[in-house]
Amino acid sequence: MLRIPRIQDADLKGKIVLVRVDHNVAKEHVVKDPFRIDVTFGTLFNILSKGGKLILMSHVGRPRDKVTGKIDMDSRYNVEPIVNYLEKKLYTKFIVPDFKEDYENGGFLGIDTAVNLLIRQLRKGEIDGIYLPNLRWFKGEEAKGMDAEKFAEQLAGLADVYVNDAFGSWQAHVSTVGVTEHLPSYAGYLMQHEINSLNQIYQPNHPLLAVIAGSKFDTKIDPLNSLLKKVDYLMMGGVIYNAYLCAKYDIKIKGVDENELAIAREFLRITKRHPKKMIEPPFIIESDTLEGKFEGQYRTIDVRNLKKGDELNYVLDIDPKSFEIPEIRKVILEARSIFVNAVMGLMPYFPDGTKTMYSLIDQNRSANKMYGGGDTLQEFRYLLPGKYIAAVDDPNYYFFSGGGTILKAIHEGKVTGLAPVKALIKNGGNKFHR
Repeated sequence: MLRIPRIQDADLKGKIVLVRVDHNVAKEHVVKDPFRIDVTFGTLFNILSKGGKLILMSHVGRPRDKVTGKIDMDSRYNVEPIVNYLEKKLYTKFIVPDFKEDYENGGFLGIDTAVNLLIRQLRKGEIDGIYLPNLRWFKGEEAKGMDAEKFAEQLAGLADVYVNDAFGSWQAHVSTVGVTEHLPSYAGYLMQHEINSLNQIYQPNHPLLAVIAGSKFDTKIDPLNSLLKKVDYLMMGGVIYNAYLCAKYDIKIKGVDENELAIAREFLRITKRHPKKMIEPPFIIESDTLEGKFEGQYRTIDVRNLKKGDELNYVLDIDPKSFEIPEIRKVILEARSIFVNAVMGLMPYFPDGTKTMYSLIDQNRSANKMYGGGDTLQEFRYLLPGKYIAAVDDPNYYFFSGGGTILKAIHEGKVTGLAPVKALIKNGGNKFHR
């Protein structure tokens, strides 16, 4: 049994509680799908009911340029839409502090004394709560060495207790790992629930079907290799399926670069050890443009008719006809466990493949259906709102808050392979006394 320090065992009365959440749901200044906010309410209510004071923190998007290291502080990475949603739901006012900027490299230099007054007001009950700016605006969050250690100490200096309820944030960053070395640390209710629910994937009912899509093969290759060993069937979509098709049929598809192709070729070699596991939707949608779905500029291609050297424009969806193929319907309808981390087409222009697939999966009434990933859940809710609402209360459905975390956990083979979980076990509980 996993021994992880739990929030229900923490003394929170009169304590300031620093809570790491995964509220990364704001796109273009709008909260498109609040699921990952709503599922943290249990933890937040528990803290408040025990007399704790809230400081929340989350990342939003990827504002750091991986090449230059500069941080983009554009408003599209702001936490304000999240705070506005929380305030309307909880009738609680959260203050977002401001800090000194690094005008040369972008982002905040760190947490400075500007927050001290807010902390005093929070302790006195003069303000309801604090929501820190986007964590990835702080240069220390994704740093190593002294910069990371300094930021961890700054975060810890804000509070008395740390709670991690951000299952979807599996990276070993300061806010998920480093801060546990300085504060009594506990897992929130969502974190606990997600960890327990992983057993449905670690010990699934067979046959197990995994449906994985994505725009980059390099971020999915290790989990896909691990999945192949575990699943009975694997179906892919998106750019990673395009790269796989290029590798298998020796064709070219616009948008698949040489790096992706090289990784796909290696993956293809691995799939040959499991020839019966790969499920290939045969009908794909080729488009002349990424700008929309325009009459006369898209068409259905049958993969089985492709010849070596053929060149296609952008492949942007799986044609719904693929899900009429008896072999594919049989796999989906007879699976006893289905894990979906996939939007099959370029949204919002090419939704048909995704919508058809989700509907077919729903027809399998007996399977454990597990969905993970922000885009996956968002499109389920958007494309099939009625089925989504019914699925939320259906015991055969489970929605994980982080698809990437599930893939990482599958690759590691155990939940303790996730750095934030490992940090809680190692450093958590009442190890520290403040």
